[in-house]
Amino acid sequence: MISQSLSGQFSELLTEVRQSLVIVQAKRFGAGAGIIWNEDGLVLTNNHVVGKKSSARVILSDDQQVSAKVVARDPEIDLALLQLAEVDLQAASIGDSTKLRAGDLVFTLGHPWGRRNSATVGVVSHLSTARTRGKRGLIPIIRTDAHLAPGNSGGPLLNAAGEVIGINTMVINGNQGVAVPSAVALDFVARVWQKEGAAVRLA
Repeated sequence: MISQSLSGQFSELLTEVRQSLVIVQAKRFGAGAGIIWNEDGLVLTNNHVVGKKSSARVILSDDQQVSAKVVARDPEIDLALLQLAEVDLQAASIGDSTKLRAGDLVFTLGHPWGRRNSATVGVVSHLSTARTRGKRGLIPIIRTDAHLAPGNSGGPLLNAAGEVIGINTMVINGNQGVAVPSAVALDFVARVWQKEGAAVRLA
């Protein structure tokens, strides 16, 4: 059982991470989540959240609404990168997903069914792979029993230290959440910015 003091620590961690959590609106109906990836205004979310749009509206934690440009997308790993004009934003801390083990405690943040900034808790159920239709063939995934619903897509999967170790993307078998590992996301962001010839300070 989690002690009251430990529960308070987790609550404080999630409150801090919520400063980096955003709402991403790119379609006529519905919205997803996103996470401020670095202080230069990069936001990471799922590709299916933005669809084929070249821009999106992002709502920050202070309710400020800003426009964002979709600067990169990779449907194979279901990730998209947005660029905000604003800088000096509070970025999330990015953890090392390669150190995860089955049974590790995890948290999710998102906006399921429009309930803004909702959190769920669970454990890593399995570290697995998924087959894609692209050139990668197989990609690593994180499966958890933390509850996900529409509105969680693009939001962070967090470890017990409050670090982003995955980007939540789908539900399978009715009760298993799937996240793209942070190692995959870090590689995606790095490759995009090398291609663009710009330097990115990863959080």
